[in-house]
Amino acid sequence: MKLSIAVILILGLSAGFLYSQENVTEKKLTGSLYYDIQTAPENAELQSSVYRVQNETKKNPVVSAALSAAIPGAGQIYNGEWWKAAIFIAAEAALITTAVVYSKKGDDKTNEFEAYADQHWSVVKYAQWLMQHKTALGLPPETNIIIDPNTSLKPWERVDWTSLNFAEGKFSHKLPRYGEQQYYELIGKYPQYNHGWADQLDDNTPEYNSNLTAMFLGYSKMRGEANDMYNISSRMVVFTVINHILSAAEAAWASTIVNKSLSMNMRVQPIYANAEIHYQPTLFLSYSF
Repeated sequence: MKLSIAVILILGLSAGFLYSQENVTEKKLTGSLYYDIQTAPENAELQSSVYRVQNETKKNPVVSAALSAAIPGAGQIYNGEWWKAAIFIAAEAALITTAVVYSKKGDDKTNEFEAYADQHWSVVKYAQWLMQHKTALGLPPETNIIIDPNTSLKPWERVDWTSLNFAEGKFSHKLPRYGEQQYYELIGKYPQYNHGWADQLDDNTPEYNSNLTAMFLGYSKMRGEANDMYNISSRMVVFTVINHILSAAEAAWASTIVNKSLSMNMRVQPIYANAEIHYQPTLFLSYSF
């Protein structure tokens, strides 16, 4: 349907209207719209199209979409829809803040569990357990993990990683070198590394699946908490991208709708009062939906 609103503007404006009679006599205009119309000859006709100002505000859908794709809400501001812009801007701020906060929490938790592992898990203890039970564990007979006897060194500095990984050939995983992300993941994920934890006091058995220690389980929980925080941060990043897409799509759609539905013009129209015709400027706003 089409809704038309006429707003009568009583303006003290001046305008020049060209007028000529059929007998070629010309009426000299004073510059006063009201006076010149009232004193015009009776047979003079003022066409409705003589004074019309088109004032349509067109919005470019491509521009509005590009603005919102770069900064959510910018396209809505371009369209003049501030309340929508506020929603997208607020969502963007909330999502980015949450992503940064949880990424920082994940980093802090990672630093915590890595420090815990450096203090309580020993690759030397794990290597010694492998050597002690290499026959029961089914390791190759020639297995010989080289361990430096210098106890002043850090555990990861005492073990020869090549010979260690050779011994682990029977297992599904081999321990990456110290400091790698997978190093910290495996020692708290797979039971074969259980015997490297300080609270595993029964190294005289080749069993490693049924006797998981409190440190092993606690460390696994810490790693899980860190991963949960990183996952939340990652989801917020995904939602941030979605917010850009939604804002761009909405801005393009809204600008297209505005272009189709809004038109505004001003023209002079006759007003009949007391058996006389008066002309006054009138502003027309048309909105379709």
